[in-house]
Amino acid sequence: MKITASDVNKLRQSTGAGMMDCKKALEESNGDFEKAVDILRKKGQKVAANRADRDSSEGAVIAKVSSDNSFGVIISLNCETDFVAKNQDYIDLANQLADHALNYKDLDRFINSDFNNMKVSDKLLEQTGIIGEKIELGAFKYLSATFVGSYIHPGNKIAALTGLSEKFEKSAEVAKNISMQIAAMNPIALNEDGVSQEIIKKEIEIAKDQLRQEGKPEEMLENIAKGKMKKFFKENTLLNQQYIKDSKQSITDYINSEHKGLDVKDFARVSLG
Repeated sequence: MKITASDVNKLRQSTGAGMMDCKKALEESNGDFEKAVDILRKKGQKVAANRADRDSSEGAVIAKVSSDNSFGVIISLNCETDFVAKNQDYIDLANQLADHALNYKDLDRFINSDFNNMKVSDKLLEQTGIIGEKIELGAFKYLSATFVGSYIHPGNKIAALTGLSEKFEKSAEVAKNISMQIAAMNPIALNEDGVSQEIIKKEIEIAKDQLRQEGKPEEMLENIAKGKMKKFFKENTLLNQQYIKDSKQSITDYINSEHKGLDVKDFARVSLG
């Protein structure tokens, strides 16, 4: 059966596969479009099986928010090399998947959802076959609040979402600035109440060991170590951190200077590596 250029182009637009891969798949399927899609998908399965033990630590991290800013998602589309991660077609695919992810609140529903006439999971397999690298979803985070804003660090390696308690004139600017803070400073919780007892206990033990090495008396270690935790909370919890754009302010100071009574309800952060 003669394979026309329009047939090849149609398959290419549907799957994102290269022209030659599409032509070969159509030839193998005798022009059957659905069978050609399956052939491309199976090729991806073979490549995925051969590269299952490869490290997919590169990729693109994308944050998206809904049109009314009431919720947002972050996904990371992971691959093996920075060369692939910087390819514009790859970045475009990551953005398309992130837009699609706005329709879902959890990973399972997203990965099994229909994306351009195939499951998201099948799309990843297809791209594995096309690109020749292990392509997988590395992260999926969903956040909702009265107002959600986002920030993607240049290079698509880190992205963050911030959920504010109120919507006001400067919500977008404030949410972006706090998201930048989250991307840069990687807080472990909103405030000290959000830090697990396991982490607190571990940090106290580390502080006590340091104090012992400094020769401090054993009976003083507990109180001094607990005092050191104030510094830990200031450095590692979002609302207590120094604001990166003005070190004279904490994040709490900053948000209240922009809108009195404003609070950060939640945040999310994803980074590669």
